[in-house]
This record gives sequence, structure tokens and C-alpha cells, in this order.
Amino acid sequence: MDIDLESLINTHDQPFVVIDRHYRIVAANQRYCASHGVAPGQVVGRRCHEVSHHSARPCHENGEACPHLALFGHGEAVEVVHTHFHADDQPERTRIRGHVLRSADGSTYLGEQMFPLETEPGSLCDTLQMVGRSPAFLSCVDHLARVAESEASILLYGESGVGKELAARFIHARSSRAGAGFIVINCAAVPESLFESELFGHERGAFSGSGGLKKGLFELADGGTLFLDEVGEIPLALQAKLLRVLETGEFRRVGGTQSLTADVRIVSATNRKLLDEVDAGRYRLDLYYRLAGIDVELPALRERAADLPELADFLLGRLGGGQSVCRLAPDALAALQAYDFPGNVRELRNLLQQAALRCRDGFIHAADLRLPVMHPPAVPPAPLLPRASAASLRDLERIHLQSLLDAHGGHRARVAAALGITERTLYRKLKQHGLGR
Repeated sequence: MDIDLESLINTHDQPFVVIDRHYRIVAANQRYCASHGVAPGQVVGRRCHEVSHHSARPCHENGEACPHLALFGHGEAVEVVHTHFHADDQPERTRIRGHVLRSADGSTYLGEQMFPLETEPGSLCDTLQMVGRSPAFLSCVDHLARVAESEASILLYGESGVGKELAARFIHARSSRAGAGFIVINCAAVPESLFESELFGHERGAFSGSGGLKKGLFELADGGTLFLDEVGEIPLALQAKLLRVLETGEFRRVGGTQSLTADVRIVSATNRKLLDEVDAGRYRLDLYYRLAGIDVELPALRERAADLPELADFLLGRLGGGQSVCRLAPDALAALQAYDFPGNVRELRNLLQQAALRCRDGFIHAADLRLPVMHPPAVPPAPLLPRASAASLRDLERIHLQSLLDAHGGHRARVAAALGITERTLYRKLKQHGLGR
């Protein structure tokens, strides 16, 4: 029985394309053609990399994992993540699942089924904020897209400035809760005395200054997602109350007697290793397991240096209101790629913002960036160290903090990153040791 191949692949809800061993497209369904802005008659016979990558070279020659090479070179059907391009050159990250297809005469073909990772090509959440094509970045985006389909709580790990809130918004936009609210609370920025009221709300007259009823963030996030940023900063005394809400879904406003419920998905973020905090007695193990139903580690910028040209161009475009007013000169790009970026994407944005003000000829040069000089941590001279027998932990901590301040030129954000703590915690420690100035 002969079946028309094109009518068969049109039964797929996802874009699907059939490719021969010479990279030529022999059939493509309507979803594939629509996503790339071409008619079926215009795509058959063209090479797959010309259509999807806008490149004259196969993707494996550009350093990407290639399903075509895996099948025709090694006999394997693989699943990979690529950045494809639409007719207007708009990028879209896509998960590609390869299939082995064989014709009646025994010829082998590659069938590629595609699963776009963005909610909508070119949307604000995805394209404008999640920029990059490096393997580390694409792998992370693929992981985020997969966990978004779950209802489990998610814990995002990553250094300060990697974009944890953007990742949380990506998860929300990909989830079944996308039509409901996305509510954010920075746990490090809320005073302990107001934390419970912020989360659960309060009744009129619950405490001095509470003039009326206030709904908490749990109520406001009902049906949607609550993002707990810097979740490692929640005071130990309040962790039990948060745990109870996560376990039962019930809570009471401060000063209230009525039990309320809210259907909320929790996405949390931290730059701390919470299990280390558990071992130190500063974090509840049961709360950790409630928050870390699934954990995702976001790569630091130094782990995805290949994304710097595209990321810098995007950030400069944002600074110029959608159009790049400056471009990176080759020496500036080389300097950025050699830099360690302890502040990650947030630091890159700030560096470019300041460099754009110094740009005079349309190009940002290395000197315009004024990158900090990274020195190895200085070893304090031996006379400054107390005798081992007399040294207290407090003395050693003070000396270590001072040495890091000296090594990083007093840059507190880099000292906090080197210690793996938040700037808020660092400020507190500096104040305790009289190093605040």
C-alpha cells in the first residue's frame, strides 16, 4: 500500500521534516513550513541547514551536535537542542528528536521532529531575555522547558547576576499556569518583622500601622506561580510557617482566625548551597526538600563565553531603545571573553551601559570598558596573624574578609561572590568586624 509521505507527516502536531543523506529536504509538514515562513513547494529540495539555520554550512561544521551526522555518520538517532531561525531571522530554541526512516527500496532518511522551547517566537519572556546559543545555555533552557511542564516545586541555583528571575519567568510562561499571576518576593529585602505579613497578608488592626486588610502574596499568586528569590535568606524562625503552608496549602493572615487556601506553584532561587546551610543549622532540611522538588543549576557567564557577542549586542540594543548605538570593537570583545565576570550578566550590562557613554566613534574599545583588574587573593603578612594558640574564629574571619577586600579593591559584590554569600550577609559581617568603611 502506497501512502503519500507529505500527508502522513502532516498528522504531526509539531514541525516535522524528512532529510536525505545529502542534507536535502524531501518532505516537510505544514507546521515546519509555517514556522520558517516558506511554502511547501519552496522548501523541498533545499538543504536543511539553509532553511532552519540560515547557514551555508551544516550545523556540525559550526560546532553543534547534528542529528544528520549522528544518523548517517554513526547510525544513531539522537535528540539535541538547537537555535533555529525564522524567515525574519528571529531565533527560536528548539528541541530536535531524530528518527530513522527507511523507504521501500532500503534507502535511509532522517526524520526530525521539533519541539519549540519558547512559548511564542519573539515573545518578551523568551527571546528578549533568554539570549544565547552555547551548549551550556541551550542545555539549561531545555532543562527549564522540561521542568516547566511539571507541577513540582523548583529550586534554581546560580551565582548572583546569572538571571534566576528570568529563568523563573520562563518556567511560568511554559507552564499550565501561564495565564495566571507571576508574583515575586525578594526574601533578602523584606525585614523579618514584615515577612509573614508580606507572604500571608494581615487583617485590619493586626499590628500598629495596619490600617486595613491586606492580601498576602500567596493569595495574589492563587492559580499562578510565586517566585521566592534569595530563599536562603528566610529567617530560621519563619521557615516553619512557610513549610506548613507548602505542606497543607492553608494559611492565615496575620491577626486573622480564618484559614485560607491558595493553589500556588513555588519556584525558588538561591546562590547558596542550601544543604550546607542545613549542616550549619541555619536551614530546615524538611523545608529544603519541599522547595527542591526539582533543582536546576544555571550556568555562570564564564561557562558560556561563546554567548558574549550575541548577548552584548542584545544588551546594547536595549540600551539604545531597540537599536544598537554602539558596537563592540574586536579588542573589546576579546577583553570581555578573557574576563571572569564574577557579577555575570548583571555585571556585563552595567559595564556596557557605562562604556556606551564613553563611546565616540560608534565602537566600544577595550579601554572604554574599564574592566577591573582581577588579582589573586592576597595572603596577609605573617605578623598580622594572631598566634595560633590565641587566634579565635572571629579573628580569622576578620583577617580573611580584609584580605579579600584588599584583593578585590574593596569591590563588595566580588567579595560576596568569592565567599558564596549574598551582599546583604557580607555587609552584616563587615559591620560586625568594623570593616564597613
